[in-house]
Formats: sequence, C-alpha cells, structure tokens
Amino acid sequence: MQLVRNLGLLEAIALSTSVIAPTMAMAFNVTLTAQAAGPAAPLSFAIGTLVLAIVGLSFIAFARRMAHAGSAYAYLQASFGPGAGFIAGWLLLLTYLCFASGTATLVGVFVHSALSNYGLSMPNLWLPLGVAAALLATLCAYRDMVLATRLMLALEAVSVIAILVLCGVVLWRVAMAGGLSLAPFRPTAAFGGWGGVGFGLVYAVLSFAGFEGATTLGEEMRHPYRDIPRAVLGTVLAAGGFYVLVSYTQVVGFGIGDIATLAKAEAPLNTLANRFATRELATAIDLAAAVSAFACALGSLSAAARMMFALGRGWGVVSIGAVHPSHGTPARAVVLSGAIMIAGLLGWAPFLGPSTYYGCAGTIGTLALILVYLGVTLGEARSALARAASGGVALGVIGTLLLLWPLGNSLIPVPPPPYSGLPYVVVFWAIAGLVAIARRRVVLDATIRVD
Repeated sequence: MQLVRNLGLLEAIALSTSVIAPTMAMAFNVTLTAQAAGPAAPLSFAIGTLVLAIVGLSFIAFARRMAHAGSAYAYLQASFGPGAGFIAGWLLLLTYLCFASGTATLVGVFVHSALSNYGLSMPNLWLPLGVAAALLATLCAYRDMVLATRLMLALEAVSVIAILVLCGVVLWRVAMAGGLSLAPFRPTAAFGGWGGVGFGLVYAVLSFAGFEGATTLGEEMRHPYRDIPRAVLGTVLAAGGFYVLVSYTQVVGFGIGDIATLAKAEAPLNTLANRFATRELATAIDLAAAVSAFACALGSLSAAARMMFALGRGWGVVSIGAVHPSHGTPARAVVLSGAIMIAGLLGWAPFLGPSTYYGCAGTIGTLALILVYLGVTLGEARSALARAASGGVALGVIGTLLLLWPLGNSLIPVPPPPYSGLPYVVVFWAIAGLVAIARRRVVLDATIRVD
C-alpha cells in the first residue's frame, strides 16, 4: 500500500521548518555559539547559512530526480549501492529520533522559565511535560499529516513573530544608545579568531540540522520534484537570515564587552525581554520557545517515522513498512518512533537533566547528520560526474570540504564528559547498521527510482 499524495508546498516548508525549529534554536543555541566564537557568533551563523545552502543544493539536485520517503537512503543507494543507502538512512533515523526526544524536554524547560517570571518555581515540570509532548506528537503524526504539518507551521510562525518583535525593540533601544556595531561580524582574537568561528559553526550546523526534512515527504507530495526543492532552499535561506538577525541582537543586547554573560545565560531571550521590554513579552517569548520545541519534536518524529517506514519496506520488514488504511500514514513506524522517543525521556534524561540531555541528544544527532550530509554531497559529485555535469561535481566537492570544518571542530579538541563519549554512540549505531546488513542479504529497494 502506498502513502497518500495529499501534501503541497506549505506542508513541505512546515516539516523542514519545524525540524530545525528556528525559535528554539535562537532561544538555546546562541549561548553555545557565543561560548565558542565570542562576539563573532553572528559570523558563525552567516557562514553556516552559506555552508548549509551549498549542502542543500546537493539535496535539491537529488530531489529533482527522485521522490522517496527514505530521502538520503534513496539518494545514496542510487549513487553507491544499497549498503551505503541503508547506512545513510540508518544514521538519519538516529538523527531524527535524537532530535525528537531531546527537544521534547525543552517544552517543560521553557514553560518553567515562563512561570519563573511570576515567581513560580516548578523545576521538575520538564519531565511530565516532555512525555506529554511526545504522546501528543505521536497522536498528531499518526492520524493526519496535513493537519500535523500545518499545525507545526502555525506554531512556529507565532513563535518567530514574537522574537522579531523583541529584536525590533532591542535594536531600536541599542541604536538610540549608540551600541550598534559591525564587530560581531569579525573574528575575535580572544576566542581563537577563525578557529573560534569554526567551532561556533558546529552549533550553527546544529541550528540548521533537519532542513532536509521535507525530502522525507517525497511519496506524499502532489508535486514533489517542484515543491521539495523550493521548500529545502527556502527554509535554509529564511532560517539563515533569522539566525543572523537574532544572534546579532543577542550579542549587542547583552553588550559586546559582556559576552561572558550571554555565554552563561540559560534563557537569553527571556533576559533581553525583561531588560528592554516587559515581563509579559518575556513570558510570551518563553511560551513561544516551548511551542517551537513541541513543533520540532513533532516534525522530527514525523521524519523519523518516514525514514523507519522506508527502511522497513525496503528491507522486507512488513510490519514497519505498512500504511494505515484510513489515515494513509506510516502508523506503525510512527508508534515505534514515539515509543523510542519516550524511552529516552524516561530512561536517560532524568539522570542528566533536561539541558544536558538536549545537548547530548542534539550532539549525537548532529554528528550522525553531518556524516549523512557528507554522503549526499559526495553522492551528488559522483552522480554529476556520471552525467558529465561539471557544475554538479564542483558543488558536491565544495559541500564535502565545507562540512569537514564543523566535523573536525566537533571532535578536536576532545570535549569534556559526557560529550566526549557521544561520538562512540554514533560509531556503535553505525556498526549496528553494518551488522544488520551482514545478517540480511543486501538488496536493491525496488521502490527507489530515478526520474
């Protein structure tokens, strides 16, 4: 049974946007980038936009020729064979599951921040709210993908508007005080110069991670070859502009000379709203970030389920590669993905706390994702070489070289525990995929075709 083709450009944009969760990224990731790049955090986001746009063009090149729920799984099978395709899909599944589970914890974190504005403290609220978010996301993804994607986009749009209002207020007041500067777009010697910018680029990539989510809707789009490329590139460029603006606002809002305070801030947007606006706007920003975290959990879960569906169908696991007869969704894959998501919340997150759990889950997912992105850029270079398309070859090679920068900076120097052990989780997951290939004969997925 086939997935139902009832989605359009709006739904494709919604899925990619919800997975990258721009509101949540700006509420949490700028502090991480500032720790690495200092005042030059906006420069890291600007370079990150360029890097991910180039990588996105490789996804677009494939998406114009292939429409498959497996996304990179299908692309790399076409380029390097079924074994490489399976490993790519396997790694991408890990990415989406980690993002779904990790971001669910932040729903409660941001709600607690909102309550704190009124003197209410409920620090343990994050776990029940995280589990509730996971259950609700599973229900939405199980029943109706049109409703789910439009809900994601509406929630994220409200969140983005709230942050843009804050940016306007902060920049206006900083400008009146003569505090605007181009210094955030220059490397800072105190933070390692270009090396610090490169380290900050790791968190910029994390903020864009999942921009390719729309490609998992290839079998549910009415016009996949037209709309998916538009959604992918549009998401990267729009998010990039938003990231540069908001990160710049945070740097000048805290003060270029007080970057250490930004680097240590647990809720920087909340701090700026209380400093430059009102408690009510701070609360609105916190709730907007909570909504964005839920949208990201829903989008990541939806993408994970489609990846699991594609892998199960391609490898003959009928129970996973089944479509719900009424809803037309990969219902069993959705339920299994949701169960894994909740297992992480209950089995690992309580021992780390919400912020560290999100950081660990996001790091694991990003490391796996960078490997997939490298596979896609190399795959496009090889495919373009076979088609004698020199521009495609150059695009794939440049994308590959650019991705090595954040990958290297995420591994060297070795980060402190528990982050130092996370690359081994990705290695273990990849080995598990190789074992699965060895135990089951490698076959071509007959549903993958190049048009």
